[in-house]
Amino acid sequence: MGKIYKNETCLEAALKRYDYIFTYFDNVYFSVSGGKDSSVMLQLANIKAKEHNKKFDIMFIDLEAQYKATIDHMKELILSCKQINEVYWICLPMSLRNAVSVLQPKWICWDKVDEKKWVRKMPAGKHVINESKIENLGWHWFKHGMEFEEFIIEFAKWYSEKNGLTATGIGIRSDESLNRFTTIISSVKEKYDNIPWTTRVRKNSKPMNCYNFFPIYDFRTEDIWGTVFKYDFSFNEIYELMYKNGLSIHEQRLCQPYGDDQRNGLDQFKALEYDTWEKVLNRVSGVNFGNIYARTSLLGNLSTQKPDKMSWQEYTIFLLESIRLYAPELEDHYYNKIKTAMSWWEEKQDTPVNRILDIGDLKLESERKIATWRRIARAIEKNDFWMKRLSFAATKYDVEKLNKLKEKYKKLVGDGKIDKDMERYQKGELVV
Repeated sequence: MGKIYKNETCLEAALKRYDYIFTYFDNVYFSVSGGKDSSVMLQLANIKAKEHNKKFDIMFIDLEAQYKATIDHMKELILSCKQINEVYWICLPMSLRNAVSVLQPKWICWDKVDEKKWVRKMPAGKHVINESKIENLGWHWFKHGMEFEEFIIEFAKWYSEKNGLTATGIGIRSDESLNRFTTIISSVKEKYDNIPWTTRVRKNSKPMNCYNFFPIYDFRTEDIWGTVFKYDFSFNEIYELMYKNGLSIHEQRLCQPYGDDQRNGLDQFKALEYDTWEKVLNRVSGVNFGNIYARTSLLGNLSTQKPDKMSWQEYTIFLLESIRLYAPELEDHYYNKIKTAMSWWEEKQDTPVNRILDIGDLKLESERKIATWRRIARAIEKNDFWMKRLSFAATKYDVEKLNKLKEKYKKLVGDGKIDKDMERYQKGELVV
């Protein structure tokens, strides 16, 4: 079972952590997502809580645009984990990152304004907490469009003030990311009883009567699935579909599909749950555009996926033709910019179209001193609307054009890393 601590496995070490939690805390809740890590964390907690004759609560934030398999698994966990006392199934309008569009960088799940576009109907049942129930709960702190991260802190504050000293179980693992690793090993954080796998929760630097616990922080992916096998735990069936669709156990991620990390696998959504994908497609701006280019560097976060047998000139044409399928006016915009740049190169640099290099010195390309097809393709990949990589600047005409595109293709247009001018445009501050 993975890592060995002298004479015990990480699973055995985790079980001792649960013993500690249920010995010293009467108020415990686990934050679960329906993913493999939180699922294993919860089912192990159920085993140990039963041994200690303790109950615990769970909080699940339903982000609306989720796999049906995730919702089914959450229902399965609630039924099978008999030590669960209260379930907080959160269906509230929260603001979430939309990394597949610069024109709609945020979207709000369960927003009543978009009810006709919801990916799923609002869940029913006593566990579900929606806007109609927050007044009875005294959740005066909740605001429409509240950030996900802000909600987590406010919930912890409310829960601990209501119940007293609280332990919150979080299913993060340190090998998932450097940030998670540093969260665990930090020497400056306040811990409970000086235990390294705990962190005191704070709001605006003010400490709460609540501590985050990370009972499976040292598990590797292999340890997660080994534990599922050892105990015959239930698991989210979406992982099996991901595996069949070509993702290794280390590549599988389960979060809302429009985030910065999740967009890399956005194109998986339609292969895994086609019916859900159709609704996801129409829910948030930029989804289909993100789906087409989810495995290229168009979204500004991956190295290029240009086919080896394709030249940069051919790749440029391929990108333009792909854009034309969904937004021909956007393709025309890029085409006209490229045509203008070529005319300038021919006149000022004596470089006609037939003499444009496929690739050139990277330093000279980055300094915009030579014309190459790679430089053109990179500009399209990054969705450089102003085409700054070809030495253009934002103009009043471009802004007017972008406004028209935004109105007509609000589901498709815009993406990639946001430059300063695009950020100013979004805020209505760009004046040219």
